[in-house]
Amino acid sequence: MTLNDIEQAINFWRQRHPSTGEEQRLCAEANALATPYALMIMAHQREIDLETLPKTAQRALAVWFEHRTRQAQQQAQQ
Repeated sequence: MTLNDIEQAINFWRQRHPSTGEEQRLCAEANALATPYALMIMAHQREIDLETLPKTAQRALAVWFEHRTRQAQQQAQQ
């Protein structure tokens, strides 16, 4: 997964479940992706192996990827 993919997935989850509370807490899915994203930025790492991510982050990415694929298919049919 690329850094850009993870950023897009975070934004996808933030749109589905906006931050809450006074502290603007991220939803569980965006939160699961935020730590690997930040670590990649700090390490100047552009890509990461999906299997190295926590299971919660892998699931969040899988849902985002499925959504993105479905959108692309719908656009191709138009």
